[in-house]
Amino acid sequence: MNTAPYPAEPILVIDDEEAILLSIDTILQLSGMNNVRTCSDSRQVLAIIEQRLPGVILLDLNMPHLDGEALLDQITGRYPHVPVIIITGRIDAETAVECMKSGAFDYIVKPVEENRLLASVKKSLQYSELHQENLLLKEQLRQGSLKIPEAFAEIITTSPKILLLFGYRESVAPTFQPVPIRGETGTGKELIARAIHRLSGSPGEFVAVNVAGLDDNVFSDTLFGHVRGAFTGADTDRSGLIERAAGGTLFLDEIGDLSASSQIKLLRLLQEKEYMPLGSDADRTSSARIIASTHVDLWELQQKEQFRQDLHYRLRTHRIILPPLRERREDIGLLVEHFAECAAQALKKNMPKIPRELIAMLEAYHFPAISANRRPWSLTLSPSTRAGSSPSPSFAATSR
Repeated sequence: MNTAPYPAEPILVIDDEEAILLSIDTILQLSGMNNVRTCSDSRQVLAIIEQRLPGVILLDLNMPHLDGEALLDQITGRYPHVPVIIITGRIDAETAVECMKSGAFDYIVKPVEENRLLASVKKSLQYSELHQENLLLKEQLRQGSLKIPEAFAEIITTSPKILLLFGYRESVAPTFQPVPIRGETGTGKELIARAIHRLSGSPGEFVAVNVAGLDDNVFSDTLFGHVRGAFTGADTDRSGLIERAAGGTLFLDEIGDLSASSQIKLLRLLQEKEYMPLGSDADRTSSARIIASTHVDLWELQQKEQFRQDLHYRLRTHRIILPPLRERREDIGLLVEHFAECAAQALKKNMPKIPRELIAMLEAYHFPAISANRRPWSLTLSPSTRAGSSPSPSFAATSR
């Protein structure tokens, strides 16, 4: 079973009461947050933070030696972008206001209510990850270069639009937040998803599934699996793709075609990181990152009430829109050469010579969006390339 740490940066819990530390640690661990550090001595806090900067800090106010208010001032002074959640037995509004003025991100009163704690921590983690992403993106724009260019080796392009998106993808990859990718058929959505997975450094697998046309039962069984006896013919337990993608990435292709009932289940997975196999009464925790693709505009589907607003909100932390080929014609020549070389290798022929006229014709073509029922253009070989002919064929572009 994959035990990849989540979140990537630790959650630091500071309280002088060991029982409180154990309670909070247990709540976080059971919710899937296994990267938690605890500290009962406020004098050691700054040394712990210097050793490894946490993503979120939970801080008690009433502690011996160095009280929480003094510690809060030091933390926010040195590390202003690390969210600090105050946890204390005081219930007066004045204390809360003073803590927020000192830079606290949130304020929770003891005894800690589980749902309130988890909601605050998740919100803080999202803030921390977005801040880190902004820093990385600014650095990418400043340097104007990629740190790991080999992650995009499968994508053939010289387009400034695509190259600019590479920097953005490199910055969002480590955040582990969902990423929706929109683009017309053939723009390379899965290639981008695989690049994001490689850049994330996740130890788990990249698992892809096309969800278009799946009914609710098939969707649930495919993603979440089932237990023995869940339905007729379920003789053994079966793990779903979510479990296979643990610690990695689950790529959901054509998510805009997902049924309404399946959207509800996906929402719970994104919101709570929990799912339930068919026939099971126990929730399981997912550590897989979700990347989704669509050829349609989810905003438009949302306005037509064909896509849930809350699911769209959860998905669109980061958004990538891939330009179609007609908006990056400078790539046409490269792509023609690439596919011609692939065809030559597959047919065990010499690489054909590409006429300049062909590239000019293709660059002048308007490349309409491909519908489900027709192909707007195709590339065909001239009669001279049939069996037994010269290994250096010419090309002709035809429209349909």
